[in-house]
Amino acid sequence: MLHRCLLLLTLALTFALPAQAAPPGAGAAHSLLDASAGSINPRFLLIGPQGQAITQEDFRGRFQLISFGYTYCPDVCPTTLVDMAAVLKQLGEAAARLQPIFVSVDPERDTPAVLKTYTEFFDPRILGLTGTPELVSRAAQNFKVRYARVYPADGDRSHYSVDHSAGMFLLGPQGELLRKFAYGKPASEIAEEVAELIAQAPAWRR
Repeated sequence: MLHRCLLLLTLALTFALPAQAAPPGAGAAHSLLDASAGSINPRFLLIGPQGQAITQEDFRGRFQLISFGYTYCPDVCPTTLVDMAAVLKQLGEAAARLQPIFVSVDPERDTPAVLKTYTEFFDPRILGLTGTPELVSRAAQNFKVRYARVYPADGDRSHYSVDHSAGMFLLGPQGELLRKFAYGKPASEIAEEVAELIAQAPAWRR
């Protein structure tokens, strides 16, 4: 049943979202966007902790702070999630209007259960999302994020790492892209910008 659900989601995303010309490739590690980044399409269709389909529309009315990475990442991803948790703490009550999201670019190893355990270690409010390789690839293409597997010289292909773009994206209450925060930007500065934008935005009423 889960396999069928994922297949249907893949097909739905293929037809629902505009195609991107360039596939993800190697390089661009530790930079937010690839060199050709132009108009970002901040849309995704991925799988949540309970195996449910999740899109950016599920958070309409709230801000979204999104990063891409993977749980085996040795340094960049843990640092980014520490920053995400710090932003939430600094926002205080205003954090209720922000959904932090961590999208795995390593769906083979990062199952929903693995991601849930990983993100909760930093802050239970951080939502880990994954999907089929096709779903993850399309989400990354929409955000102009690059990633590629890097295999060890000894030829053991099971112990690969993933070279990927770093940084965070901030989406507004309507799902629009508001900011692109480069990797290494202090969490305090990110929190100040997010707090100012939240204060300026009217409360969402469905």
